[in-house]
Amino acid sequence: MADDPQQHQDSSRLMKDGKAAKDRNWLVRSVDISGRRTIGRGYRDYERFSVLLKDDRGGSSAFDRDVLRCGPVVGVLPVDPELDQLVLTRQFRLGAYLATGEHSTLEIVAGRCDPTEKVEQAARRECLEEIGVGPTRLVPILELMPAPAWSDELMMLFLAGIDARRLPSFAGVAHEQEEIEVVSCKIDEAIELVAENAVHSGPSIIALQWLKLNRELIPTLLEA
Repeated sequence: MADDPQQHQDSSRLMKDGKAAKDRNWLVRSVDISGRRTIGRGYRDYERFSVLLKDDRGGSSAFDRDVLRCGPVVGVLPVDPELDQLVLTRQFRLGAYLATGEHSTLEIVAGRCDPTEKVEQAARRECLEEIGVGPTRLVPILELMPAPAWSDELMMLFLAGIDARRLPSFAGVAHEQEEIEVVSCKIDEAIELVAENAVHSGPSIIALQWLKLNRELIPTLLEA
């Protein structure tokens, strides 16, 4: 098998005086990024950067890294506290199909921010598009990076109050080829989906685990 240059880069360590630093508790003091070039274009761009790191002991390391440019995205956990309902989506995801063979994936509401949108605006739009109802209240929960090693995607996760009585059976935006089943279930049932290995989306698992830990706070958080 031919040597993989990227694998050699991934195994590189910060160097000092020509030898690998033995102390693993080094701190990166400066980052120099140069040589940005696009190596692929599509729904999202794929770029390569030359990186130079310097640590607090005078050591340095230079390497190339490839990054999928995603930027800001939102995730939304829609809850109807009056009916004790949580809403998820079910749709085809090519990555999930290639990895697991599953034809549909359970997820929270999620999507990218348009260039001129604030995250709150994007969260409201994604709710309307993916579950057919808008939130009565949005509460930011946390920020997370699903895959910081190879993507700059930064997700703001929201808790959303919704009226589950107005939910359609299906939603989605036609010009984006979205065919989304709207899945409403009891909050306890939704939380159990993680233990049952029925949810594979990282942000969705994090959102459901947050819900499990903070369930008693939901009515207070969603008070207008």
